Amino acid sequence: MKKVAVVGCGEYMDSGYGCPGDWRCLKAAAFSEGEFDEVSQVVAFLKCSCPGRSVPPNLNMAMRLSEIKPDVIHLSSCLVNAVPKCPYFTPEELAEHITNKTGIPVILRTHYYH
Repeated sequence: MKKVAVVGCGEYMDSGYGCPGDWRCLKAAAFSEGEFDEVSQVVAFLKCSCPGRSVPPNLNMAMRLSEIKPDVIHLSSCLVNAVPKCPYFTPEELAEHITNKTGIPVILRTHYYH
């Protein structure tokens, strides 16, 4: 079973912009839906807090404390599809930054649920 970490948009989750914070991402991982190519175990779920600089260190801390390294990191659909868009970076820029700092590949999106 693939181990994954999910990074969600903290502003979306905290402000109620249509992302409840986790259930859709967790469902997609459990049922191999959306961008999950197999049933996956979510080993970390983190919020991106503006302006996003803390995501790589927080991922590294989660891996160190849990002693579990994810095979892949997903940027949540709420983060990738945010409207209004993030003023600090594009999802592609954040994905590249995370991969450069952690060495773990990043997939844009988690699910396609409405």
